[in-house]
Amino acid sequence: MDRFATLLYDEDDGVARVTLNRPEVHNAFDAQMQRELRDLWRGLRHNDDVRVVVLTGAGDQAFCTGIDRTETIARSAPGRKRAKKPASRSTPFLLDNPGQNVGPKACDLWKPVIAAVNGVACGGAFYMLGEAEFIIASESATFFDPHVTYGMTSAYEPIQLLHKMPFHEVMRMALLGNRERMSAQRAYEIGLVSEVVQQAKLREAADHAARIIAAQPALAVQGTLRAIWMGRELSRSQALSLAHLLVALGTNRDSIEAGQKAFASKTRPQWRLR
Repeated sequence: MDRFATLLYDEDDGVARVTLNRPEVHNAFDAQMQRELRDLWRGLRHNDDVRVVVLTGAGDQAFCTGIDRTETIARSAPGRKRAKKPASRSTPFLLDNPGQNVGPKACDLWKPVIAAVNGVACGGAFYMLGEAEFIIASESATFFDPHVTYGMTSAYEPIQLLHKMPFHEVMRMALLGNRERMSAQRAYEIGLVSEVVQQAKLREAADHAARIIAAQPALAVQGTLRAIWMGRELSRSQALSLAHLLVALGTNRDSIEAGQKAFASKTRPQWRLR
């Protein structure tokens, strides 16, 4: 996908690797990156060769630092004409949500996304991290939300994080702003991060998980994905009442036969203890 100016992209064996590629501004997203991420996520919906996505940031310093503050908020939305007065609007209800462009689920991509976090992840980075299936972080990764420090209400980001972190940890991160950063180890302890590895092994760890997912039946993977997200969004009883529909939709004869053959085989796949 050579058409991207702010992203790096490659794919093989069912795995797509997407790299936020603006290291000169710590991979902050501008209007162009928003457009390109939106087009990428929506395009991957119809790419049957891709079964799982690994998302990371270029360089070692940052995964993403959110919206590019060198662009005004008024200029940040794709397709929006530049305003003469930065951030001017007729009413406060016309605020655009960048998450509708940069988040994979917001763009209706229901394939697994693994976030490989290298360095700083803050602010608008949580649009993407909040919609990733799980996060693998390097030892040097740090997480924080600077909104209140700069006089901005933090809303979208902590709401995303409430589904991945304990309430008191979300509140602390949001209210302490850029005066405190959460380490990769602390993020692992509270469940935001599923694994912490050395920086040099970050891609290897993400690829390990991605290749396992890509090797399994796509229909079963996507059905499982939908079921777990539904279970998070709905009440327990509501989700259970709909689970049979996802089992029916996400199961076919070919995948069942392949699974039975694998179960009956004397050769078991190698596994590792995490």
